[in-house]
Amino acid sequence: MRRGPDYLAHAVLALGGAIFVLPIWVAFAGATESAGAINRGDLSLIPRLSGLRAFLDVLGFGAPVNAHVSIGHMLLVSFAMAMAIALGKIAISAISAFAIAFFRFPGRMPAFWIILLTLMLPVEVRIIPTYAVVSDFHLINSFAGLTLPLIASATATLLFRQVFLAIPDELVEAAKLDGTGPMRFFFDMVLPVSAPNLAALFVILFVYGWNQYLWPLLAATNGHLDTIVLGIVRMITTDQLTPWNLVMAATIWAILPPVAVVLLMQRWFVRGLIEADK
Repeated sequence: MRRGPDYLAHAVLALGGAIFVLPIWVAFAGATESAGAINRGDLSLIPRLSGLRAFLDVLGFGAPVNAHVSIGHMLLVSFAMAMAIALGKIAISAISAFAIAFFRFPGRMPAFWIILLTLMLPVEVRIIPTYAVVSDFHLINSFAGLTLPLIASATATLLFRQVFLAIPDELVEAAKLDGTGPMRFFFDMVLPVSAPNLAALFVILFVYGWNQYLWPLLAATNGHLDTIVLGIVRMITTDQLTPWNLVMAATIWAILPPVAVVLLMQRWFVRGLIEADK
């Protein structure tokens, strides 16, 4: 028997979608207004076609505190940082989980539990010792200092381990009989089986890296490595008149890359989340 459409569920989904989309639409419409109009409170929800040029103008705009670095440059820094963090976390976590799942060596499980304990220590808790270590290695104001402290992930290691443990022992034994080495087994058999989980983790970790604020604020002090999140904040925190139309245009640009990653990898992202529970 076919059930009719669930109007209540659709209404709740529509309301939830409107709640999320409305602030983005306000920012988009505000970007097409003049800064003076926004400061006077004359913000319209209908975009002005003549104001769309603000989205191009803002790419060459530098925040008053850091005028020599443009918003376009900050977007590139954020993208490079997010990619480095996502790919670095996946590489380190996959290899670590592979060693824990398939090798039998002394201290294997204690090492795994120590990795899990780091879940209790977010970046904000260990920010001072992390900064001290990076400073001692003279990595402040470098791309390595911006990314290396963030590329270890206990969560990704745990998820990869659970996926690897689901691989049948018969497959492992067959690989041994064929004379397959550990790294060839890892690249030819383990990673292809884990492709949906790789995609899901990449989406999550890319968004995590893109949204970083506290660590870039400390590790990049000369302005050349400012991320788009820092750039937007510095456009606002100034004694001068805030160019709210450019702030909103920069905000829209900051939203687009993570949204594009989610949309492009949506199918694999959902599959990875479902298969991680199996």
